Formats: sequence, C-alpha cells, structure tokens
Amino acid sequence: MLKTEDNRTNLSGFPSSTSQKETNNEKLSKKKPGGWKAMPFILGNESFERLAVFGLLANFMVYLTREFHLDQVSASNILNIWSGISNFAPLLGAFISDTYAGRFKTIAFASFFSLLGMVLVTLTAWLPQLHPPPCTPHQQTLNQCVKASTSNVGFLFTGLIFLSIGTSGIRPCSIPFGVDQFDPTTNEGKKGINSFFNWYYTTFTIVLLITQTVVVYIQDSISWKFGFAIPTLCMFFSIILFFIGTKIYVHVKPEGSIFSSIAQVLVASFRKRKVKLSNEKEVVDGVFYDPPLNGKAILSKLPSTNQFRFLDKAALIMEGELNPDGSIVNQWNLVSIQQVEEVKCLARTFPIWAAGILGFTAMAQQGTFIVSQALKMDRHLGPNFQIPAGSLGVISLIIIGLWVPFYDRVCVPSLRKITKHEGGITLLQRIGIGMVFSILSMIVAGLVEKIRRDVANSNPNPQGIAPMSVMWLFPQLILLGFCEAFNIIGLIEFFNRQFPDHMRSIANALFSCSFALANYVSTILVTSVHHVTGTEHHPDWLTNDINAGRLDYFYYLLAGIGVLNLVYFLFVAQRYHYKGSVDLQEKAKDVELGSKGELDYYSGKCENSK
Repeated sequence: MLKTEDNRTNLSGFPSSTSQKETNNEKLSKKKPGGWKAMPFILGNESFERLAVFGLLANFMVYLTREFHLDQVSASNILNIWSGISNFAPLLGAFISDTYAGRFKTIAFASFFSLLGMVLVTLTAWLPQLHPPPCTPHQQTLNQCVKASTSNVGFLFTGLIFLSIGTSGIRPCSIPFGVDQFDPTTNEGKKGINSFFNWYYTTFTIVLLITQTVVVYIQDSISWKFGFAIPTLCMFFSIILFFIGTKIYVHVKPEGSIFSSIAQVLVASFRKRKVKLSNEKEVVDGVFYDPPLNGKAILSKLPSTNQFRFLDKAALIMEGELNPDGSIVNQWNLVSIQQVEEVKCLARTFPIWAAGILGFTAMAQQGTFIVSQALKMDRHLGPNFQIPAGSLGVISLIIIGLWVPFYDRVCVPSLRKITKHEGGITLLQRIGIGMVFSILSMIVAGLVEKIRRDVANSNPNPQGIAPMSVMWLFPQLILLGFCEAFNIIGLIEFFNRQFPDHMRSIANALFSCSFALANYVSTILVTSVHHVTGTEHHPDWLTNDINAGRLDYFYYLLAGIGVLNLVYFLFVAQRYHYKGSVDLQEKAKDVELGSKGELDYYSGKCENSK
C-alpha cells in the first residue's frame, strides 16, 4: 500500500469490489492538483501581497520625515531596524513551516499578520491622534514642526513588527509553495518549474514598477491616506485570492525538525572522528545506515557522494547502535546516509551563497549614489516635467520586465536545442553572467560619473547641476537590470533546486538574508571609504558635494571587488557538484507495492490495481 503525503494522489490497495474499482478509477481520472492551473491564484496572491507591502513602504522614508516630522537619523534608524528584523525573520518562519505548520498554513497565517500590520500603519495616516499636527514646508525648514510623540512612533512600529511577522512566513514559503505545484519527475514539470521562477520574478518586477510610479505619485501628490489604503486593500484581495485556490493546490506536509537533523549529523560525525573509512568510493551494503524512504521522501533520495567524506562517519553503523528491529538506538550517534547527504548539499551551497552577497552590493547603489548623481543632472523631459530622482530605478525594472519573458520564451528554447540542458544554460552559468553585468555596470557608472563631474566643474552654478541629461545614467541602469535578471533569478532557482526538497523554505530565507548582508557590506564599504579617503588637501570620495568628491573612484572600487568576487565564484563553481538524485526505478524498490501495486503520481504513471 502506498499513500502519498501531499494530497496529490491517495492510492489504496487492492479493491474489494467492482464498485470500489469504479470509485478508484473515477478518482484517478480526475485532474491532478497543482500545475499551471494553480499559478493564477499563487502568482496573483504574490502580486497583490508584494504590491501591498512594497506599496506601503516604497515612499516610507518621506512619510517619516514629512508627516511624522522625524529627523533623517531617527527615520533611518527606524527603517534600518525594521529592515534588519524583516530580512532575518524568514529564518524563523522557514523553520516553523518546514518543521510544524507546512507552507500553506504558514502563508495563510502570515498573510493575516501582514494585513493587520498594514491596517495599523494606514491608521497612522487616517487618525489625527496617531500622527503629529500638519506642518508647512516653511516650518519644516525652520525646524518648527511638532515631532511625533513616543506613542505615535510606538503605534507605527507595532504595525511594522506585524508586517515583519507576515514577511517571516510569506517570504520563505512563497517560492517553494509554487514549486510544490509541479511534478519534478516529468519533463513538463521540470519546464514548468523553470518557467515559474522566471514568471515569479517578472511579476515581482512589474509590482515594483507600479509601486515606484503610481503608488508613490498617489502618496506624494494626492493623499497619504489613500496611498496607504490602496496597498492595504490589495493585501485583503491577496488573502481572498489565496484561499480561493485552496482545493487546487498541492499541500506538502512538513517533514520534521531540519536543524536537529543537521545537528545530529555534525554531532555523530564528531563522535566518530577517529573511525577510519574505507578507501572505496562506493557505499558498501551493510556499512552505512540507509533505511528505505516512504511516500514523497522517495523523490528526495540523494545518491552517495565523495565530498566531505568525514561526514559519512555519522552514518557508519557501529556495534550496539541498532535495535533488533533495525531502528536506531541513539539518533545522536547514528544517522541515515540520506541525512548526511542533505548536510553535504548545504555545505556545497554556502560558498555560492557567499559569492552572491558581494554580487548584490552593486545593486544596492540604485537607491543611494545613483540618486545623488541624478540630483546633479538635468532631469527635465520637456519644459514642465522633471523625472523624480528616486524613480530612476524604474529603468532597471523595465529591462527585467521585458527581458525575462523574452529569455524564457525565446532564448531558453533555442539554447536548449544547442546545450541539451533543460534550462538552456546551467544555474551557475546564469549567476556568473549576472556578476559580469554587475561589474560592467559599475565600470560604466564610473566613466559616466567622471564625465558628469568634469562637466559640472567646467560649468559652475549655485546648484552644482551639470548641464547634461540624466539619460546618461540609463546605460548603467540597463546593465544593472540585466544583472538582476541573470543573477537574482539564477540564485533563487539555484537555492530552490540545490537545497534538499524539504528545506526550500530555509533556502529562500537564506536568500533573503543575503540581501540584508549585501546592504550591510555596502554600508561598511561606504563608511570605510568615507573615513579613509579624505585628507587635509582634498575631501573624501563620498563627500556630500559629489562635484568635489570622487564617486567615480568608489564605483571603480566596487567593480574591482566584483572582479575578485567573480574569480572566487568561478573557483568554487568549477568545483561545485550539482545535487544528484537516485533513479526513480531505484526509489520504487524501496516502496512496498504488493504483487500488483501502484506507483504514485510522482512517477507520472498512475495505474489502476487489478
């Protein structure tokens, strides 16, 4: 008897009657759950949710300074504290999801927390007692505005904390939940997973495009009340759309504590550190503990590898470690070879993850120094319209939105014919190409900044604005768009494919942490350059007056760091071994099917019992 654990198919043993046979046949003939028919609900839910959260926070720095009358330092500290909590909280959400609640329940509960947080933040704009009295621009210039009270800030921060709780559950589970909808053992399922990653990030980009234009415009020019209320309504619709597809989804159950399993492997291998392994590469039957897997876990069966062989000692069966029935006496002394191979997967991915952190530092400049450049350039489009400096990142988003569907529908099928690889190119090749674009973007940024600085100093004016169009910044933004399209999507897919199947939520939490660490690395670089490069004779590279500084040198520094990071990436990528899988027929041997059993949905062949 075989019973799946994720509600794809629930196969019984031998039917006892003709009516029972007919019932089983009718069940098997029904459309299987998941697949692309679940995507409108999942991608729709994700789009509304991201539109809500990013729409609420896209212009939040302006809200804190203009409406709450906070100074730049206080406003920055609130955002930094909230950002740090939100980027590291997904680790906890991933643990709860993979160990106890499952992805569907985690996303469902987290969505309600996000909605509650957005309602609280929106109330700070609607209710007069939750924000300080209005203040004119003239009063702001004279620093005569009444600042937000402690209770005002406390209420606002409570809303942000609820948003962080929502993020902790949604962010690490959304992509794995989408991947769960496809059957990874079929070509159609593999192609579906590849396309899902591309379309996921495409919708993400479109949402960012909307938030940085339409939502920011409503908040700035119409009303903060409606500018916050619209994203809150989007979050409400997101929850409704998510629950509408409940019966269509594939629901994968959690598979136990992940971190305890990792700890058991490390402890067991340490306790057996003095044990010598055979020099033979193949696993000898009876030497390693390798119990049969059941249900969906069959698909997660990993082949034995020779990397990190010292970890294999954890699965080495020693005298007295097994009970007469074959069960383990102490899980901290002996683990299965499957657990060992899962830890090896994690160990192999960490060097790639580390390379990705430095790869994101160039992207962090879109909202900082590129904005500073734009403020010192001619941003007019016609006599009456001026491009907002903070909206220039839209250029990168447009590139991503146009390129990713083209890449998915045109480039990948063409490359697939040449390389015979299902993704057109390998995941590491895609990440590497993104890193190259990152380096090129910083080189171009440095060259453009040198031209801008020279033009500004040759044509001095009170505002220090260079008489050259802001469109000179478009090339570096276009290159950054391609960097994101290759690097970020490649890393998302890499983490979700190379981590053990039941640890995808942890993978996405680590991806979120890499963004936080990239921002911290960028902050450290900026602070170090600011303090080291200044002398008595000239200001530092990143002085407030960028016409007197050397921002171009900073861009070249980032490009140089990017080159070193690329060399490191190529080194670890050449030595990386992609996660393998045991052949499905071998997996099937571990499952007791009976004389006329049935192979479940994952094999792609559901045959009726006779």
